[in-house]
Amino acid sequence: MNTRSPILEPRTTALDWQALRNDFPILHQTVNGHPLIYFDNAASTQKPKAVIQALCSYYERDNANVHRGVHELSNRASAAYEAARLRAAHFINARSAEEIIFTRGTTEGINLVAQSWGRKNLKHGDKIVLTEMEHHSNLVPWQLLAEQVGAQLTYLPITDDRGILDLIRLDEWLTSDVKLLAMSHISNSLGTVNPVAELCRRARKLGAVTLVDAAQSAGHCPLDVQEIGCDFLAFSGHKMCGPTGIGVLFGRHELLEAMPPYQGGGDMISSVDFHRSTWNRVPHKFEAGTPHICGAIGLGAAMDYLDKIGRKNIAQRDHELAAYAYERLSRLSGLRLFGPHVGRAGLVSFLAADVHAHDLVTVADQRGIALRGGHHCNQPLMKKLGVEATARASFYFYNTEEEIDRFVEVLREIQKFFSR
Repeated sequence: MNTRSPILEPRTTALDWQALRNDFPILHQTVNGHPLIYFDNAASTQKPKAVIQALCSYYERDNANVHRGVHELSNRASAAYEAARLRAAHFINARSAEEIIFTRGTTEGINLVAQSWGRKNLKHGDKIVLTEMEHHSNLVPWQLLAEQVGAQLTYLPITDDRGILDLIRLDEWLTSDVKLLAMSHISNSLGTVNPVAELCRRARKLGAVTLVDAAQSAGHCPLDVQEIGCDFLAFSGHKMCGPTGIGVLFGRHELLEAMPPYQGGGDMISSVDFHRSTWNRVPHKFEAGTPHICGAIGLGAAMDYLDKIGRKNIAQRDHELAAYAYERLSRLSGLRLFGPHVGRAGLVSFLAADVHAHDLVTVADQRGIALRGGHHCNQPLMKKLGVEATARASFYFYNTEEEIDRFVEVLREIQKFFSR
């Protein structure tokens, strides 16, 4: 099996990462009397000036509802909204903009597939295969669906603390009664980069439909849905320099055409009378009501910004920062590190002996360092690892090795304080 990851692709261009920090106004502040070190990027990334300006420009010049008006502001808003859809199609190499549905984020995209495609196509006894590292957003919707239709959930296991899928015995889980394989591209707790193209290929040979949760990868490495070969792929704008409340669901056109609407309301209809309605064409069939117009426009600006930097460059930078942090943390005694030793994405989760994760991140915040502590919406994974919670430092291209050095210094202070 080819497990080569875009995270390990060679960098294409030399970049001044320090200079790029100037594009992010929020990074230049103090928190609790210390310079802000923002290591919570797996939860949400910061926004560059280009995205902030795109949002301001829309509200200052073009604010109007889309698709329904004929006046100039509505025309401008509609054009910008649909241009963002086309931009998203290019961003992931979809065959057309009709395969792009704007959602509130990854969570809504997965729920849409579960309740529209799933309820129509799955029946009692069908199997849904997930992995043990799934975020709740790619787990709970399938639990709800399984209860509704009588399907069975099975899970590809991870091997140990390294968080690698046990793919040697993949044939034991991918069997002829599997109708759906849904998996994360990059684990938000472990930093594992899964070989999604190979997994989709194996599932497709069995006739199973595939969904990729790309929440942690869309803004961090190149994505090509045709190369991956997935049927559905979902991601969120706020994890890739875009606004909150906006996301993308990619679906193969022939599947979207056959799926019933997810929600009813304005704009998703072709005609309505008192007893029957007919539906608008894809993708509008799945976008009921007034959409998050400025969110889509801001997401388009974020995609422009990221591609100007180069997603291969960002992937390599993620890898460098995570490898540096992992190496520095591995020198500390009393730490348990989670995730792959090499080839990890841009985060490190860890547990300090005798220090609860919540206490650790609270003290770190007092030193100006924003970490994340808890189960990271991965409660089944935490149980598998035998822990209640972990602390997580997650990086993006605007972070620096110097910030990691400061983080390790503070972590030493925290360990010393709690060991007294």
